[in-house]
Amino acid sequence: MSIFLNENSRVIVQGITGSEGTKHTTKMLAAGTNIVGGVNARKAGTSVSIGGKDLTVFGTVEEAMKETGADVSVVFVPPRFAKDAVIEAIDAEIGLAVVITEGIPVHDSAYFWAHAVANANRTRIIGPNCPGIISPGKSNAGIIPADIAGKGPIGLVSKSGTLTYQMMY
Repeated sequence: MSIFLNENSRVIVQGITGSEGTKHTTKMLAAGTNIVGGVNARKAGTSVSIGGKDLTVFGTVEEAMKETGADVSVVFVPPRFAKDAVIEAIDAEIGLAVVITEGIPVHDSAYFWAHAVANANRTRIIGPNCPGIISPGKSNAGIIPADIAGKGPIGLVSKSGTLTYQMMY
């Protein structure tokens, strides 16, 4: 059973054209994640080929959702842009924002969290500075190695990525 992420989740990657976004999109696709596109305002209208799949790069989360039906966003943008990226996802009312970026100033995190609350919590936020979320064998949104988790009746929540990996393994 999965709660937040499953094989039907339609995932976009904010920051898909950056080094971390590209690297982890490759791994998420290999894990079976249904990645339907990416977001980078400076590269809108282009496409990227990752893991043998051609993915459209959209200018905004809203546009990506409209064109692809995306319901999950994984945020791989640098810390100084993360606040705006998460606010954009919240304003577009995406169902789940998984914020991988580390080093986001606490006041920026508090701001986008409060923004989500003010918008009736239509967007669930996981993170920031987290390894992501995985439903083994179904979908992986983040940087969790897909081969360390298996299907089963146990869910795990942790604030330490490294310890999370050890417990999964």
